[in-house]
This record gives sequence, structure tokens and C-alpha cells, in this order.
Amino acid sequence: MQYKAPAWLPGGHTQTIWSALCSRRRWGPVLPKVRERWATPDGDFIDVDRQQASRQDRPMMVLFHGLEGSSNSHYAQAFADWAAVHDFHFALPHFRGCSGELNQAPRAYHSGDHQEIDWVLGRLRQKHQAQGGQCMVAAGVSLGGNALMRWAAEHGQEARQKADAIASICSPLDLVQSGHAMGRGLNRHIYTRMFLRSMKPKAMAKLKQHPGLFDAQKLMAARDLYEFDNVFTAPLHGFRDTDEYWSRASAKPLMKNIGLPALALNARNDPFVPASSLPQQMDVSKTVTLWQPEHGGHVGFAQGNWPSHVRGLPDAVGGWLMSASGHPITQGM
Repeated sequence: MQYKAPAWLPGGHTQTIWSALCSRRRWGPVLPKVRERWATPDGDFIDVDRQQASRQDRPMMVLFHGLEGSSNSHYAQAFADWAAVHDFHFALPHFRGCSGELNQAPRAYHSGDHQEIDWVLGRLRQKHQAQGGQCMVAAGVSLGGNALMRWAAEHGQEARQKADAIASICSPLDLVQSGHAMGRGLNRHIYTRMFLRSMKPKAMAKLKQHPGLFDAQKLMAARDLYEFDNVFTAPLHGFRDTDEYWSRASAKPLMKNIGLPALALNARNDPFVPASSLPQQMDVSKTVTLWQPEHGGHVGFAQGNWPSHVRGLPDAVGGWLMSASGHPITQGM
């Protein structure tokens, strides 16, 4: 990916924050979203926002959001717009508790949630093929991208049964390095506070559902994601502590096992993901492509004149996915 930030957007923090808050997101027709509620195998539910193409047999793009994201996130709107312009089906499955309504089970979601990814992709693929659809690609942003790559590594060649190509976008593929980076400097004061502002109330609401699930005092005292994950995320999802969670959930150590076309896009000035943590070609299989531009921030990549736009990201990633899947986008699609 060739990317050059606008001259008035210097640095990873600026490129991250401006893109999320101020840049233009929509280009084409705004299509209505249909929300579907799916019952999960463990008796819970997830909400999936869908956007339909003109014909059932058109390709499908699936997007997994990042930490505390949703279909309202700036990148989700940009990808939905890309899908509408190209007449693709679009699906955004919300991780548990992220659709605006708290889920019911004594669990939430986490960076290595590959079992959930597998179930969602399998259900979407089955329905898409039953309706005549031949091509389905998937992308994951930040946390969702690590979980998607973790899924691909777990399933090797068999992953092709459920997706034709995948991409991770600005994902912390080495959760240990990225997690510690989030607890330092400006990251701690800006982004960590932002995440904890929504994560702590949701965790406390979960405690009301399931009294005794964790220590409320320790959770409210958590000052960074390491401490929060130690009290909440790790034990609720079967990990001993944060160290085990971040180590076992990371996709990077397993990326040599990936057997389907996969793209890992990371800006080297991403405040969340240290450049030193990024995978190199020796760390991944032959089916994995690495894009590591110098600039872009965390899910930023704003382009054009002020106030800029973020459609360059789905254009680049979507184009790569379709080409890698054997269904390149042509004029008139």
C-alpha cells in the first residue's frame, strides 16, 4: 500500500484522532442496515448488521470491528460505503456486548476470540452459498484483525472453506508489546482512558447479571488495560492472567500456519502497535502479504484536501482481497 499523509496531518497520533473524529466517511449511497440477532451455541446472542447488494449472488464483505467498536465506527462506515459502491453484500458482526445491548452470558469478547470468528464465518458462508454467492472475504480491524488472523492460523488450509481471503488492519498481532505500549505515555492518558470509560461500566453491568464474577473494587481501580484484563478479560475467558491471555491470544507466533490469502496492514507510526512488534516475512507463511507503510496512524490513513476522507483504506484493502480471492474488481462493478 502506497500512502502519504496530508501535510497538515503529521504524526501517528494526529492521523489516528483526526481520521476517527473529523474526516469524511461517506461517498456513495447510504444503504439501510438490517440488524439480525443470532442465538449463539452457548445460549447467548450477538447482533449482526447487514447491508444487501442488488442480487443474492454478489460477493460478500465481512468486517470484524476493533476494541469497543461497532457498525457506527468510522472505519465500519467507510467499508460499508465501499461495499455499497461496488454492490457487495456487507456484514458486521458485533462482538458480544458491543451492539448497544449487553449480552447475557458470563463472558464478553477478547483479542483471540477465534472460536467466535469461526462460528460467525461458517454461518455467513453457508447462507451466502445457499443463495448462490461464490465469493466471501473478511477483514478485521485492530482487535478484530488479530482474532481473524488467529482463526486463520488455527485452521490452516481448512480456513478456505469459510473465507476466500482475509485482511487484518492495524492489528496488535503481538499483544504483549502492544498491550504494554498502550499503558505508556500519551497512549495511557488518551486512548487507555477512552477505552476504560466504556469498558468499566459494561463490566460492572456484567457483574450485576452475574454476582461474584470478579472483584468490583479491583476492576474500578484498574488504571490501564493490563490491570483491567487481569481482573476481567483474562479470567472470564479461560486465561490465568493478563500475561497468559496476551501471549496465547497473539496471532503473530502462529502466522506461519496460515493457508489462505491473507493481508496484514500496519502503519509503522501506529501509536497502539510498535513497529518493532510487526511481523516480518520470515514470521509468516507464503500466503501472507505484509503492508507496512511509514504513516497512517491507527486505522487512520486519511487522504485528500481538508477535512480529508478515509475511503482510501477500504479501496486498498478491498481491492487486494478481491484480487487475492480470484474475483478482482473491474470497471462497472
